[in-house]
Amino acid sequence: MIGLMSAGGLALLIAGVSTPLLIRWLRRMRFGQQIRADGPHMHLAKAGTPTMGGVALVVAAVAGWLLAHAVAKVTFTRSGALVILVTVAAAAVGLVDDWIKVRHRRSLGLNKRGKFGALVVIAIGYAVALEQWAGVDTHLSFTRWNSIGFELGAAFWVVWATLVVVGTANAVNLTDGLDGLASGSATFCFAVLAIIGYWQYRHYSIYHVASSLDLALVAVALAGGCLGFLWWNAAPARIFMGDTGSLAIGTGLAALCLQMNLDLLLPIIGGLFVIVTMSVVIQVVAFWVFHRRVFRMAPLHHHFELAGWPETTVIVRFWILGGLFAALGLGIFYADFLQVSNLH
Repeated sequence: MIGLMSAGGLALLIAGVSTPLLIRWLRRMRFGQQIRADGPHMHLAKAGTPTMGGVALVVAAVAGWLLAHAVAKVTFTRSGALVILVTVAAAAVGLVDDWIKVRHRRSLGLNKRGKFGALVVIAIGYAVALEQWAGVDTHLSFTRWNSIGFELGAAFWVVWATLVVVGTANAVNLTDGLDGLASGSATFCFAVLAIIGYWQYRHYSIYHVASSLDLALVAVALAGGCLGFLWWNAAPARIFMGDTGSLAIGTGLAALCLQMNLDLLLPIIGGLFVIVTMSVVIQVVAFWVFHRRVFRMAPLHHHFELAGWPETTVIVRFWILGGLFAALGLGIFYADFLQVSNLH
């Protein structure tokens, strides 16, 4: 418990202190956000707001995770290290994308094929390393390794894990369109995963996740990093996380769920990200097939903005929705625990 408190608290403190320093440096370098011409017109006023703030978030999370091990004498594990590594790798892809945007003063960074390809390569490398080096369980899982009982095998599990990582990274990236929306929503998800990780540690005989405590430290460090960054990212945002932060958050969220054997619980815990992504899919399919739009604009949060909702109203209501989804995921996990523990 001391380790969890240390990881979260230190990450929150580091993010809270380092973000304003990053803001000042980015302003001095004139690294401001370029706004899409086809986006909501009310966002034009945000042009020039410093971006790449995800650097502070990721650095804070990594530092909180490392320092917590020193404070609480928790053993480092391969599983925990892999989550950190794949999160940092995804952040690096986002950083390149953000750098191109600010360097060339345009709203588009890496081309879609380049960004997607880089994420796929990172996800495949992570999945192979996890299966070969960290010994992850390759069952398709819901709340624990044997909740479904379907063995994917090494090859199919690597494909599955790659799809989960790339899909979740892009889902969070799509959600990052309003001040604090992605960072606030992700905080709920990581907090729930920290609780689940600690629970798995206390009940190893049921969950068989040997590295669960270290994974819980990663989760709470990411939650602290998101929360500390949110202090400066909340509306009106003084800094944006950029793809540096959104790709890191999505990748870290997917990696934690895969290693905690929560594959199919992830869409519930991160239900808000699923809804936002589905709004884009629906919009694209409807336009291609019927040549009509279902929403005023996709992703979904922009639809409500154009419907007349103030930005802060959209953000808070989406936070509530995200929190409810995360709580539902935790409730399902605990309900399954009660059922399984009664059988033991």
